[in-house]
Amino acid sequence: MPIRDEAEHLAAAVAAVRAQEYPGVLRIFLGVGPSADGTEAVAGSLAGDDLVVVPNPAGTTPAGLNVAIRAGSAPVVVRVDGHSELSPGYIRRAVETMRSSGAVNVGGRQVPSPTTPFEEAVAAATTSWLGTGGASYRVGGEPGPVDTVFLGVFDRAAIEAVGLFDERLIRNQDYELNIRLRQAGGTVWFDPELWVGYRPRGSWSALARQYFEYGFWKAAVLRMHPGSARLRQLVPPLAIVGVLLGLVGGLFRRRLLVAPAVYAVAVSAAASSATDRSAAARGAEGRTAARRGSPGGSGAWRATGALVVIHCSWAAGLLRGLPAAARGVRR
Repeated sequence: MPIRDEAEHLAAAVAAVRAQEYPGVLRIFLGVGPSADGTEAVAGSLAGDDLVVVPNPAGTTPAGLNVAIRAGSAPVVVRVDGHSELSPGYIRRAVETMRSSGAVNVGGRQVPSPTTPFEEAVAAATTSWLGTGGASYRVGGEPGPVDTVFLGVFDRAAIEAVGLFDERLIRNQDYELNIRLRQAGGTVWFDPELWVGYRPRGSWSALARQYFEYGFWKAAVLRMHPGSARLRQLVPPLAIVGVLLGLVGGLFRRRLLVAPAVYAVAVSAAASSATDRSAAARGAEGRTAARRGSPGGSGAWRATGALVVIHCSWAAGLLRGLPAAARGVRR
């Protein structure tokens, strides 16, 4: 577990790992970076025979992952984040799937656990096709080989053979590692029965910053592995550029306004559909509240805004990162 500034969520994440029923030995390694919220103290209080705290002076996620992985020796490595919680039976099923499929990495769905109306809206946006491009770990799908999975349960020998996580990549290091695993002949396997709960970002600024960084570091990965580009990754920048060109061109030719109009309709429809799905568990009253955007529901309008922020921020990060990537991967 790469840990930094996770004092609020760390105990729950560790408890979810300790609650796993697994017929073998489990040990937890925390790669703890410099924190401002007392995370080191919380980690120290959780230490025991089954939990080892490993300093991560660099403080970055890939560095924390690597120091934690190198501190252990088990043949299977399970990645867990400090703000995520493994579903019951996650490790047992993942290892069984790894053995039966021959995969070198197994993962499942990233399931949002929102606690506020804004987080519910972000959850709806990020689980819609228009928000994620249809990534299996976000929207679900059939079991089988995929490009990448959320977190992951790895064959140690396979990830050591390709050099573990690239510590130059502050974001997207998991996707890049899966590229190298597949290039080495390994299989990355998606199992929809596996899931990990996580808490979505809780503010507009946090959401924008998250997706700007995703876009920026995606540019670095594309520079390193040009053949890894997928159409779904190009949709946000193309859509935003199209909207901007349509707005400017519409000042001279009104028919060019069709581009921003189509985008607005598509985003609104996707947000409404995703909001209804996320509210389904609350029944008819929940769906009605969601559509109206009341405090009791996520709000289709708020989800629409979240989709626009995701697209704009990701596109801006990608476009900002491409020149930097062209000069080489730098922190």
